[in-house]
Amino acid sequence: MMYSFIIPAHNEQPLLQRTIESIHAAAKELGEVYEIIVVNDASTDATAEVAQQNGAQVVHVDHRQIAKTRNSGAAEATGDVLIFVDADTTISLPLLRGVQKNIQAGAVGGGASVAFEGKMPFHARMTVPVFMFFYRLSGLAAGCFVYSTRQAFDAVGGFDEELFAAEEVAFSQAMHKQGKFILLREPAVTSGRKLRTYGFWELIRMLLNFALGGMNSMKSRDKLGLWYDPRREDVEN
Repeated sequence: MMYSFIIPAHNEQPLLQRTIESIHAAAKELGEVYEIIVVNDASTDATAEVAQQNGAQVVHVDHRQIAKTRNSGAAEATGDVLIFVDADTTISLPLLRGVQKNIQAGAVGGGASVAFEGKMPFHARMTVPVFMFFYRLSGLAAGCFVYSTRQAFDAVGGFDEELFAAEEVAFSQAMHKQGKFILLREPAVTSGRKLRTYGFWELIRMLLNFALGGMNSMKSRDKLGLWYDPRREDVEN
């Protein structure tokens, strides 16, 4: 079975190499054939060069929209299993074994637990576990790690390209209609940079915007600075 790892990336030079290296290490131990595709979305840094130097195929796009960028990677992928990994996220062999086991057992896809790397501010330590609990309770995959069979991905039409954020929510809901969508207990380890570089009230305003506007508030970049503003300096990365 062929595994395609798809990494959407906009100006991800600082952390991309570590992500790719973790995929190589885990996938080689898994023993399956695999490919790594980095979708370079209008980067102005050395994202493409880092990807090429570390054995990834690079697809160049100019979307600045995460759903379209993910779908562009899937369009180039040749695998039976598609695994979407954020450029600041590392994975492990136990995580991939969980994916392998679930796919072989008939699952159409799923996600993983999330562990945030680095020192986290107080507000994040208090609120993120609650948020992730309700995400899992609702059967939603976190965006940093989502897996799917090619067949199920095509059946739902990929990620909803009307959305500039929360595309993993709509994708998870659509996938549940295709079959078993399983969230693994094994964690994907992702950077806590955004939780460190955005203040409590900035995050609250974004959550309120979503709570009041629902998915319609995700159909424009307006008020979605957490995803689309220039990277803020993070002393830990």
